[in-house]
Amino acid sequence: MQAFLDYVVKGLVKHPDEVSVTPVERGGMTVYELRMHPEDVGRVIGKQGVAINAIRSLLQAGSARQGLRCSVEIVEEHPRS
Repeated sequence: MQAFLDYVVKGLVKHPDEVSVTPVERGGMTVYELRMHPEDVGRVIGKQGVAINAIRSLLQAGSARQGLRCSVEIVEEHPRS
């Protein structure tokens, strides 16, 4: 699943070298944390969340076939002033 997310997200963004996908276990579920260049967050979310919802749907369908529970979160890191 991590390789799938990495491939899809890197295909959407302008700065693919700055994309990182980190799996985190939370309560029997794997949450994939996406970190990327701040300029690319809007591209991954898409208009009205269409892109991120499509990515979540594909991830859930693929993980369910493997008997897993997975989710995606976009982590925005703001520099401190």
